[in-house]
Amino acid sequence: MMKEFSITDLVAIIKAELPACCSKYDSSSFTGASTDSRSTKPGDCFFAIGGENFDGHDYIADAFAKGAVCAVVSKDFGDEKTAGKCLLKVEDTVKALGELAREYRRRAGYKVVAITGSAGKTTTRQITYHALSRRFKVHQSPKSFNNQIGVPLTLLGAGPDVKAVIAELGSNHPGEISCLTRIAEPDIAVVTNVHPAHLEGFGDLRTIIQEKMSISEGLRPDGVFIINGDFDGLLEACRAKNLSFKTFGRSDGCDYRVDNIRLDGKASRFTIDGTEVHLPLAGPGNVENAIAAWAVCSQLGLNIGDFAEALRTLPPVSMRAEIDNIGTLTILNDCYNANPASMRNALEILAQIDQTGLRRRVFICGGMAELGPQAGQLHAELGKYIIQANVQLLLTAGKLAETTAASVRAISGDNMQIKCYEDAVSISNNLHKYIKDYDIILIKGSRVAGLETVVEKLKELQTESIVDCPRQQ
Repeated sequence: MMKEFSITDLVAIIKAELPACCSKYDSSSFTGASTDSRSTKPGDCFFAIGGENFDGHDYIADAFAKGAVCAVVSKDFGDEKTAGKCLLKVEDTVKALGELAREYRRRAGYKVVAITGSAGKTTTRQITYHALSRRFKVHQSPKSFNNQIGVPLTLLGAGPDVKAVIAELGSNHPGEISCLTRIAEPDIAVVTNVHPAHLEGFGDLRTIIQEKMSISEGLRPDGVFIINGDFDGLLEACRAKNLSFKTFGRSDGCDYRVDNIRLDGKASRFTIDGTEVHLPLAGPGNVENAIAAWAVCSQLGLNIGDFAEALRTLPPVSMRAEIDNIGTLTILNDCYNANPASMRNALEILAQIDQTGLRRRVFICGGMAELGPQAGQLHAELGKYIIQANVQLLLTAGKLAETTAASVRAISGDNMQIKCYEDAVSISNNLHKYIKDYDIILIKGSRVAGLETVVEKLKELQTESIVDCPRQQ
């Protein structure tokens, strides 16, 4: 619950028009912000926001029924259900939400950590949150709340006792991060990495770099900008703009450096400042996320011993290189999203699990969305990494992934079993034909591929297998 905020102050901040009946609310206040009437709580201010498939203005009466004390709207109302209610009219409710969040952030007194990057934002956020929570009260984005609605809600969700807020800043076209960082006004801004992602909106890697580094534009005067020192293009771009920054990574000269990396498929070990760190997350990408998190934690007063101890109890991050044993199967669930870099990282994890060669490696592959004109080329290039990971069975969902399958066929000939399906549902309906006991299965694709349905089907099949298996006497 946020700190109490007066409706009078809200009116001034968002420059709202209000009907005469609202004068009786001048001395009233609210203790939360909501954009969804289903989750509105007593004491909330409801922001009526329109979307592609809904309009929050249609649910204002529901929000008041749930206990909202006021609503920010951009339309006129004559509805008897909202008669006498405190309706604050603005031109743009999304902009108003951001304006409130910025002012609340200024008054609340907490530190803000803002994280962006082509990959690893959520995992870096969660590692940072887990480690800092050992020292003081921390609030983080619920799920990947990283857009013009999610970031303000994250800032507004911090209660009076919160000392630091960790937020993700996402983008799929130029200018988004610049807008978000000016709302968040971070004390620490982080760029985890820069890879070809959302090329449909950006066009090329150079534009992506410019977008990610724009997170520094909202930094407070004494703020710290931290970037991945292993990306030359990012370093050069920051130097060209005369930005002050610190670096993390594996490269010599990084301010926060990781070395002696050892990966075992399901976890990793490495050294930071002479201290051995055990990370219970798989893959080189998560080592990168961990050193980014350490850079933040160090700035906020954590020592490396406490950081290393915290990481020992780090929980898995849902659908991001999440390893789960289901019956005899080992599932690498990485189906939250995908771009070329995260695909390669996931395949590297798959290759490291069970080095004996006795278990079969399976890749259930969905397409990588928002890659624009380069989509075909990037999906074809994925083929060589699938072969390098010694995948023995490839099942694909959708046209884009079919391009990957064609590339694998062209390189490997008949050395890999490949089957292409129209979508994830079709794969799920045919899994029983292909999956064998003790398979190691990577499931990865962009969110639009809906590959979580495959995970659920595998769980169902394994449960049926256990039930059907006769007990030994």
